Amino acid sequence: MPGTLELTIGRTRAVLHADRALWLPDHCALVVADVHLGKAATFRAHAIPVPGGTTASDLARLDALLDTTGARELVILGDFLHARRGVTAPLVAQLAAWRDRHAALAVTLVRGNHDAHAGDPPAALRIRCVDAPAPLGEFRLHHHPATARDGIVLAGHVHPAVRLVGRGRQRLVLPCFAVRRDLVLLPAFGGFTGTAVLDASEWDGFYAIADGEVVEIAA
Repeated sequence: MPGTLELTIGRTRAVLHADRALWLPDHCALVVADVHLGKAATFRAHAIPVPGGTTASDLARLDALLDTTGARELVILGDFLHARRGVTAPLVAQLAAWRDRHAALAVTLVRGNHDAHAGDPPAALRIRCVDAPAPLGEFRLHHHPATARDGIVLAGHVHPAVRLVGRGRQRLVLPCFAVRRDLVLLPAFGGFTGTAVLDASEWDGFYAIADGEVVEIAA
């Protein structure tokens, strides 16, 4: 499938999507991290002028991923909402319309640090909110990177990125999936988020997102 890269994590088939999502066919689950809905509205509430439309764009990308994969469950690895001040009436209306489009979808939120401040999503959205670790097959679902004794951790929080340096000293920073034996970090799903460049010595490999493709980069 264009814009994807398939690999095996532990014993599980996984598909990395260039739209910053992880598809687990064996579990029929789509996994994303760090959506940060309402971030732009939060900035505007603090008189910081930023463009609108990020929520609609992020939800449209999520719609496309759910339609493409046929996922029965959506797992969000924390920071679904950015802040309490960003949970405006227009945002809630957009989320309600999105939920209506996916009424049969099971949605699980593993609470992150921003969720602690924003609060759980409105009950009408029917999102199951849990604390880490949450099990999913051989995976342990977290927001913050962690160590699990009995599985592989899937986490977010870091907004991982890799820096590429060209022969002419050009530098390019790309969001990525970061993988090692016991931990997989997902890139931030939200379109209005920053990135943090990782130390390659701590990882087995990176899977960078560039021009609508997922590209393997040796650490």
